This record gives sequence, C-alpha cells and structure tokens, in this order.
Amino acid sequence: MTHSALLRHDETLFRDPEVFEFTFVPEQVHYRDAQVRELASLLRPALRGGSAENAVLRGPPGTGKTTTVRRIFAEVAEVTHRVVPIRVNCQHDRTALAVFRCIFEQIFGYAPPSRHLDGIKQAIAARLRDEDARLVVCLDDANYLIPAGTYNTLLYQILRLYEKWDVRKPGVVAVASDLSLNLYAEADERVRSVFHPTEVFFPPYGKAEVRGILADRVRQGLYPGVVPKSLLDRIAGIAAGEQDVRVGIDLVRLAVLRAEGDGRRQVTAADVTAAARAVVAPVLRARAAGLSESERALLSRIAEQSLAGSDMTGGAVFEEVKDYLPVGRTAYHEHLKRLAEAGIVDLVPGTGRGRGREIRLRYDPAEVAAACAGQEDLRILPAARNFDR
Repeated sequence: MTHSALLRHDETLFRDPEVFEFTFVPEQVHYRDAQVRELASLLRPALRGGSAENAVLRGPPGTGKTTTVRRIFAEVAEVTHRVVPIRVNCQHDRTALAVFRCIFEQIFGYAPPSRHLDGIKQAIAARLRDEDARLVVCLDDANYLIPAGTYNTLLYQILRLYEKWDVRKPGVVAVASDLSLNLYAEADERVRSVFHPTEVFFPPYGKAEVRGILADRVRQGLYPGVVPKSLLDRIAGIAAGEQDVRVGIDLVRLAVLRAEGDGRRQVTAADVTAAARAVVAPVLRARAAGLSESERALLSRIAEQSLAGSDMTGGAVFEEVKDYLPVGRTAYHEHLKRLAEAGIVDLVPGTGRGRGREIRLRYDPAEVAAACAGQEDLRILPAARNFDR
C-alpha cells in the first residue's frame, strides 16, 4: 500500500515522542562505557552491604552525565531495594529543606506532610532503617549550590546523616558542567573529612558519536524515512559544533514537528535550518548569560572585530581592545580561556612563524553581538529546554 505524500490530520511522524525529551533514559548509554563502569564500581560496595563511594562527575553540558546517572540509578532500583538512589536537580532545589523534601518524595511517593527539616530527615531515616537500605544521592548541577551558599551545608548533612539518625552511611554523586569549578576544592574542612570523591570525566562527543546517538533516537522515536541520512549528518555536525548532543536531539524534534505541521512525511533542509535558528540562538544566549560582565564585554569586542574583518590573532585583538577594557594581558588571556570553555570561541594555533593563536567565533558574529547586548533583558529566560544542564 502506497502512502500519500501528505499526512492525514490524524497521522504523526513520531513513533514515540518521549524519545526526544531530555528526561528520556535510553536502554543503552552510548560511548560512555568507561564512565558507566567507573560509576558502577563506586556503587558496588553498597550493593554488597557496605557504603557507596563518593563521586564527582565533570564535563561540559550535553556530554551524558545526567543520562548516565539516570540509567545506572534505574538499574540499581530494578535489582535491589537495599540501595535507594535519589537524583536531585539542584537548579530547582538548592536549600537543605528543598533537597530533603525531594529525597522524601522520591522515597515515599508523595510530598512530606511536615515542613520541618528534622521531621523530614527523621522520616527518611526511619524508612532506611526499616529496609536496612543505603541512601545514594546525586546532586545534579551541584555547582548551583555554591552561589546559593548551601553546597557545604548539604554535603555535610547528607554525608553525616548516619551520625544522628542511625542509618547506613550515605553516598553522594555530585555533578557539575562548569569546568572551572573543582567541587572537592569548594568543600570546606569539615566536609572534606567525609567527602573523598573519585572524579569521573565526561569529554565532549565527536561528530560520529553524536550521529550514532541521534540515529538511535531517530530509529526509536520516528517512523522510517522521516529524516534523510544527509540531513541527519547535518544535524550531527551542528550539535557536535555546539559540543552538546541535546542540541541535536532538539533539532531533530523541532524539524520533525515543522514537517508534521506542514503535513509532510519527510524533513527537508529548510526544516533543519528553521529548527537550528530556534535552538542555537537560545543556547548562545544562555552561554553568554553565564559569563561575567568583563568576559561578556570582551566577547562583544571580539564580535565587533570579527564583523569588521580585523586581524583575529590573540595579540592583535588585545591591542584593539585594551583601550576599551580595563584588563591587563594576563586577565585578557584568562577571559579568552573562559570564552573557549563556554563553547563560544575556538583558540586555534597560528600557522605562520611567531603568530599566536587565532580567535574564531563558533557563532555568527552578529548573533554574538546581539546576545551580549541583550543580556540585561535576557537574564530571566525560559530554560531554553534546559540547555545549561
């Protein structure tokens, strides 16, 4: 039976739309075998009746940290009730009360009736004692706790829960996407006495890895033939350039929605282009928003220099901006490093003798300038589908 080129009103291109949500947990975490093994080994003592080892998961956004935790925690929950794995989103829950309420709700399946922290802890401890269970808490995006002033307090209260409430020693998995932060160094002396984490690093995915992940999502979530291979290659290239696989997942979702909205059975290049404008711009704004004022000022000047077609070697840019920005050469290079870590510029070694690094924007310079100029109005943005996670 042949299909019409157009969709009927009751037809869809999605076999399973949940596959393209960021909360989706794939059956297999691709290209993260080493990280999965490392985290599993740290949890293994708890499965054998001991206590889980602590861990810090570090890596740029969109490198599989949260997905790995979700997958391993789901497997642990399936095989035993003696380990209670809890993931807390610290973007949303940053106070001790909010975090322990989240732990309570995941253990009991309903919100705690008490709003008193000690009462909530006591109920959690009673359940853990009754089941002789070990608590393992993932503080996802733990870097958000530092400016909130609750990072050390929460680590201390979770890790020393056993002292007051007579439960097995809990374990903590702290996750951070800010590579400039050392979560162990941020811990104070009283926390370091019980927090000795193993660091597990998540490097950015390469283009082939991004394509493999996206191909698996397309296979699970769409009907055959919806996204041509050439366009999947293009989407993978965009996502790899952003060093964030979630950009690719959202690009596929939005491009398919656009095709479906037009009643077409296949995504076109125009769909991908429109989706890229919708996805990449919020990512750039979110990354620019995460910079300091002086870093953003330098980025704005770099965008202006790029638009003007000026020499973009590091030394030449410094000579152009030093009269406008109150930074010395050392601070300038630190700012450049931060812009590179934020995924906004690439610092490419020069090819000629004596030439320093060339500064290359990874976005259209006009869009970079607009993102810098508009930050005062864009500080309170919708989560841009949570791209900063």
